[in-house]
Amino acid sequence: MPTYEYECTKCGHRFERFQRITEEPVKRCPKCRCKVRRLLGAGAGILFKGGGFYETDYRSDSYKQAAKKEQAAAKPAAAGKKDSGKAGAGQGGKAAAQKTGGA
Repeated sequence: MPTYEYECTKCGHRFERFQRITEEPVKRCPKCRCKVRRLLGAGAGILFKGGGFYETDYRSDSYKQAAKKEQAAAKPAAAGKKDSGKAGAGQGGKAAAQKTGGA
């Protein structure tokens, strides 16, 4: 439901109401019971996060190519770190099994 903002024409009291679009607007001030006018609101601020929105979908071709190059350059460095940790653990497991006479 939209939020409508009202202001009293006599006392200047400002207030908001959550109302359906089909509801009648508020006509009287809740404080002094005089006439009110509905103000133009700024509306709700919307923030889109994640992929699938304008900022990430409609980039220029040069931006997309530069991003691919950066990702490709980052992958080998990250893969080298992961492989070195896995290889050491695998060899240590074999050596430990050979020392104990296991498989």
